[in-house]
This record gives sequence, C-alpha cells and structure tokens, in this order.
Amino acid sequence: MTRTSTLLGAASSLALVALGASPAFAAGTTAGSTIQNTVTVGYQVGGVAQTAKTASDTFTVDRKVNVSVTEVGSAATVVSPGQVQAVSTFKVTNLSNDTLDFALAAAQLSGGSAAWGGSDNFDGTNVKIYLDNGDGVFTSADTQVTYLDELAADAAKTVFVVMDIPSTQVTGDIASVVLTATAKAGGTAGSQGAALTTSATNTSGVDTVLADGAGATDAANDGAFSAKDDFKVSAAALSVLKTSRVVSDPVSGTSNPKAIPGATIEYCISVANASGSATATNIAVNDPLPANVTYVASSILLNGTVTGSTCNTDGTAGGTFASNTVTGTLSDIAAGVTRTLVFRATIN
Repeated sequence: MTRTSTLLGAASSLALVALGASPAFAAGTTAGSTIQNTVTVGYQVGGVAQTAKTASDTFTVDRKVNVSVTEVGSAATVVSPGQVQAVSTFKVTNLSNDTLDFALAAAQLSGGSAAWGGSDNFDGTNVKIYLDNGDGVFTSADTQVTYLDELAADAAKTVFVVMDIPSTQVTGDIASVVLTATAKAGGTAGSQGAALTTSATNTSGVDTVLADGAGATDAANDGAFSAKDDFKVSAAALSVLKTSRVVSDPVSGTSNPKAIPGATIEYCISVANASGSATATNIAVNDPLPANVTYVASSILLNGTVTGSTCNTDGTAGGTFASNTVTGTLSDIAAGVTRTLVFRATIN
C-alpha cells in the first residue's frame, strides 16, 4: 500500500469520509485506486478568524484476491455407459478487487467420498474444459480453455468439464471431478499472468493479500478455490429370453400338438429391464431363422406383454422379414418393464 500525507497544523485521519473513492462492489474498491481525504481546521486569534489550516492523506488500495467455484445444478450429473462428452457445469466468480486471470484445472479423484454421496470408483477419459459462449448450454460453439483471461472484479464465467464415460460402467458407478481456479495477475489480454502470493511487507506498489476460502481440495488463502461434481452412471440392465411353443401340427391340430414337420411354432423374444435401471431406448431385435423352419408371413407382433414366464399375443403388428431374418424395434423399456416380439414359423 502506497500512502502519502500532507500535514499543515493538524493531523490527518483515515476515519474521515473518503472523497473520490470508487463505487462499492461485492469485491470492494478496485486495487490501485487512490483514496484521498482532506481535513480543514478553523481557528481564531483574539476573537479574529484566521486562515483555516488543511491536511491531506492519500493511499493506494492493495489487491485482495478471492475466487469462488461452484457446481451448477446441486446434484450429480447422470450419465450412460459409453456416453461421449458428458458435461458437468461450474461457475467461476472473481471476488477479488482487481481484474485477474484464472488458471483452470480438472482433476479426477482416486477413490474417496464423492460430492453427492457414495464413493468415486472409476475415471472418465478425454477430460477437457470449455468456456461457455454465454447460452449456458454446452455446444460446439464453446471454446476449449486452460484459463480464464482478464476476468473483471465481480464478474463470473460458466465453464464445462467434459469427459467420456467408459462403456463398461454399470448403474451406481461414480467418477468425481474437481475443478480448481487459481488466480494469476500481470498478463496482458490473451496472455496468462503469474501466480500470486501474499506480499510480505508494504511496498511502493500495489501489494497482494490472498483472502480466498478453503475449497473442496484446496486450503484457505492459497489464491485458489475448488469445487467437486460427480458423473453418476445410470445404465439399463436388459435381459433377453427366447422361448418357443408348438401352436398346431398337421395331425393333432391345436390339441396337444407336437413339433413335427408341418407344425407351427410360435417364437417369443422377451426383453426385460431390471428395476432401478435407466430406460432403454432404440431397442432393435434381429433374429435370423434356421434353415429348417419357414417364416409365417405377417405374423410379427411387437411390444407385447408376458404373464409370469408366458408371452401373450397382445402385441401390435409390425416388424419386417428379409434375408431370412425377423427384425423389429421395440418401444422404450423403462425400469421394471418387459416387452416382447412374437412371430410364427413352420417346421420344414
């Protein structure tokens, strides 16, 4: 802090109202600002007013470094196995009284407590940080960054931590990520500044005081702040069962039919999604037929139900048969739901 005083017959006092000070913001008066005030002392001699005496005091405001990083959403980011560019959103706010750069680093935990409950047990891949273009949504218009350039006092930026999720993860797996913003100063626009430390003594220039709090993984007064988020896997747990039953044969008809040549066989493919799982979508069924059966035209039924372990013939006509293969797309299967594809063939 640089300070100068002019004393003419009276002592100056910093307790007096400052004149010409910068407007008040959450971050406080801007570093490098000059604050001056002048006191006036009037007096008389022999009852005659004399020329008043004045005294001035001037000092320069030092830099107070403070930064906040917060996860946006207050909940784990739900992801799917094999998902590419899963996104966690953070806000970085410059609570300092100076324009600063902020180096950004995204680190994954190696086990330990996750941000929103549970424990970290896997790492994502291809981790990157992007600066939001202002719409609050991660898109191709956002810019990959390693630091925030010239972030003004009281200003905030939204950044995205993006990673790919391995396809082998299962429901409940958690990858925790920590985003740390570290204050830096002295760089020009487009150039990252140098790391800051608390000034050991008052100097003739703008001194620095690190006043940040303790973050998720960093200590207080270190010029940095960190926050955690979790990528929590929600996977579908599908099970597929294929069964067949003899519907009729050319000798017994439908009365206790046997699987003899000419008999009609009804195949049922049931797809079930376990309770607590994510909804499965775009479910494509492909069933090549063996050479010794012949498909019964227009016999495919989609999205039927089961009673116990028996398939019902209550589906909707659809699907296709081509290249000796039965195909069909089932509707989305939520947790605890079973859907079927049923079709018929005759034994050659």
